Amino acid sequence: MLLSALFMSQTLPVLVTGGAGYIGSHAVLALRDRGTPVAVIDNLTTGFRFAIPDGVPFYEGDIEDGALLARIFAEQGMQAVMHFAGSIVVPESVENPLKYYHNNTAKSRALIEAVVQAGVPHMIFSSTAATYGIPDVSPVSEDVPKQPINPYGWSKLMTEQMLGDVAAAHDFNYCALRYFNVAGADPAGRSGQSTAGATHLIKVAVEAALGMRESVGVFGTDYDTPDGTGVRDYIHVSDLAAAHVLALDALAADPSRSMTMNCGYGRGFSVLEVLDAVDRVTGGQITRIMGPRRAGDPDSLISDPSRIKATLPWVPKHADLDEIVAHALAWERKLAQLRAREPAYA
Repeated sequence: MLLSALFMSQTLPVLVTGGAGYIGSHAVLALRDRGTPVAVIDNLTTGFRFAIPDGVPFYEGDIEDGALLARIFAEQGMQAVMHFAGSIVVPESVENPLKYYHNNTAKSRALIEAVVQAGVPHMIFSSTAATYGIPDVSPVSEDVPKQPINPYGWSKLMTEQMLGDVAAAHDFNYCALRYFNVAGADPAGRSGQSTAGATHLIKVAVEAALGMRESVGVFGTDYDTPDGTGVRDYIHVSDLAAAHVLALDALAADPSRSMTMNCGYGRGFSVLEVLDAVDRVTGGQITRIMGPRRAGDPDSLISDPSRIKATLPWVPKHADLDEIVAHALAWERKLAQLRAREPAYA
């Protein structure tokens, strides 16, 4: 029975929204690697056409375009959606909240409506640890109160609420995966974080190590942590993509069940430990500029991954910090070469 359900989920055609972006492109690779039919919709605002493998049907467009979604579902026979499309920069969400409530919440509502109208039974949603705000405890379990402190976190939590309400009213189930700090790149060098001006610490640090930035800012050195800098739970993007694939299997195996789970390793590294790892992997030394704390940054944010490990047969393969850094570094070098040769990669 379980093997039959697994085979069924492997053959379910999946639409990946935001599949030309960082995490979405890795999910496409993970699905393709196991032979799952997959198509991509992306408006290419922050994604890149080159991130989509040859042979994957690609639709350039927006997830609030109901007519386009209906056409994709009909043409590709979609039976599941992995939803990554949206905006993710926390400070920008504070400066421009309406953009985030539009891109992340209103557009997700339009997507969910199209999914229900087409009778697509399964959806996996890219959520975030920002739904917890500044929790009083660490590690953070899924049962910790959800108290977002910025529009980005609220926009994602609102979508989780919509998914729960829709699942209660329709023949539909979902999995919301709350990411902690995503880092690294495909070990085979097929994809990575390509967005110019990205704010992810490991991306910024490897850019500095390669001379693309003069320094790395360290925001806050007086936190209640061993070295005074903020501690975060870094998860390799390929392990995260694998979690999405396994979540799809679980949804297909039990259509009456929906899930919300943390995605992290359950251990953290400080900012200085991350920069030390980059120095170690590169054999160089990044210039570090110490500065004041940023508003809203907690001392430590570490996941409790007990639920995902109890629910899915998820065994991380790339949890070593130096390996995460090495993969990010290799991608950054490859991306620099691609950009130097072809304008399409800029």
